[in-house]
Amino acid sequence: MSALKYQYQLFMLALGFFSRIPVPASIPFSSERMNQAGRYFALVGLLLGCLCALVLFVAQSLLPANVAIVLMMVFSLLLTGAFHEDGLTDMADGIGGGMTVDRRLEIMKDSRIGTYGASALVMVLLAKFVLLSELIHSQQILLIVLVGYGLSRAVAASLIYDMPYVTDADSSKSKPLAERQSSLELMILLVTGVVPCLLLGVSQTLILIGVMALFRVLFKRWLLARIGGFTGDCLGAAQQLCEILIYLTLVALQVNSL
Repeated sequence: MSALKYQYQLFMLALGFFSRIPVPASIPFSSERMNQAGRYFALVGLLLGCLCALVLFVAQSLLPANVAIVLMMVFSLLLTGAFHEDGLTDMADGIGGGMTVDRRLEIMKDSRIGTYGASALVMVLLAKFVLLSELIHSQQILLIVLVGYGLSRAVAASLIYDMPYVTDADSSKSKPLAERQSSLELMILLVTGVVPCLLLGVSQTLILIGVMALFRVLFKRWLLARIGGFTGDCLGAAQQLCEILIYLTLVALQVNSL
């Protein structure tokens, strides 16, 4: 029971860190516990996906499909406090506007939004809307939302496992997650993210895994070349890009009747 209680507390820490959902104030906190809580990043994503899918289901039964999608996207932003979108924006500004590694990292810490960040944010939100509009009439749309939220977070958090952290931990919002993951924590992440995909079918699951694996390899190589590792903003950007890729892949499969 004590082991289960400990895991519950880790999940609550992850939920409080990655969303705006209130968690009990009595949950013990420490840097070590917060670092271990990263194993439940994908599970938190599944919970958020369930809530967003519920909003989409209710809205779709009362309103036109496109309006329902917008309401779900707004709810999602409120649910996470635009946590991952903020990371995408900062990474785009830093890597797009900086000519050296130090300058890129410095720009990422700036709370102001530049042209690169604004462009990236607009395009990602637009891409989500367009892709979900293509998928909205699928009988699996609610499951697709769930998979998009869970799998994208699993892939993003897995970057911690084998990449160096390259910013000042004392001033970073991702300080609790800066330490390396254990193999067990990586396994929990990946299993949690992949298992729901199986409900889409084995063939689609294998394709999604392949796309995510390719993205991870290329994104990791790109980050190492540009800044020598990852920052918390890069993890947020990875989650957003993975979610878009998941929807894009499923649209491609739908169009080609695969």
